[in-house]
Amino acid sequence: MKTLTFDQKPLLMGILNVTPDSFYDGGRYVETGNLMERITELIKEGADIIDIGGESSRPGAEPVPAEEELRRVKSALSLIDTDKYSVSVDTYKARVAEEALKNGAIIINDISGMRFDSDMVHVVKEFESYIVIMHMKGTPRDMQKNPEYKNVVREIKEFFEERIDFALSHGIKKDRIILDPGIGFGKRPEHNIEILLHIDEFKKLGYPVLIGHSRKSIIGYLTGRENPEDRLWGTLAISSYLVMKNVDIIRVHDIAPHRDILNSLRIFINIDNSGKIT
Repeated sequence: MKTLTFDQKPLLMGILNVTPDSFYDGGRYVETGNLMERITELIKEGADIIDIGGESSRPGAEPVPAEEELRRVKSALSLIDTDKYSVSVDTYKARVAEEALKNGAIIINDISGMRFDSDMVHVVKEFESYIVIMHMKGTPRDMQKNPEYKNVVREIKEFFEERIDFALSHGIKKDRIILDPGIGFGKRPEHNIEILLHIDEFKKLGYPVLIGHSRKSIIGYLTGRENPEDRLWGTLAISSYLVMKNVDIIRVHDIAPHRDILNSLRIFINIDNSGKIT
């Protein structure tokens, strides 16, 4: 299986939603022609990873049957040269994950941290795929209904420690684990800000860290921009901060401006082989 390298961090994970109801680009890439155009755009603009989502995880989203999610995911996978490009699939269903991995994906991006489907851990182990363990309080349907924490950073770290132990005890290799604190998934704006301010705490766990903040409500909160269409500049500002914080993967809708950010910032910072900015 293809492996990820983090020599030139962060890797840019380009979002490819093949759903009719995602919060920003829902319905844009349902048609095959539009889907192919989007894939070509992501590749041309320099996405390191293409992340396919066949079920929306926006606040209030309803679950999608596995058969429909799989149909959407496979339609996108069939248009990508997976021998040449790294593909992630955003799913918490083991059946969808298994078929995606059989068809060339190398990463499973599980918003539940392998909690919603007991077979997921076995699929990841069998295929030796990467697994993104994300933190979420509740489910997409109810996660934004008054989420509360005593200490959001500490509680997410404890969640990660438990999930890491679970993964390792089931035979998943350490170098296949990626952590995502779940910006916007069961968090108020103040929780998201605390997470971003304390990225170093998650890095201390010794695993690659992924952040997905692109055009989300936290950007609207910080900028006053209610429409996701107007949140690019705020997204880019947070992304620049994440580069300086040595985040390993940034999951975004807009690859081209992020590639410009990376090319520009690398003139001013140097990341050595240990991952430290010097």
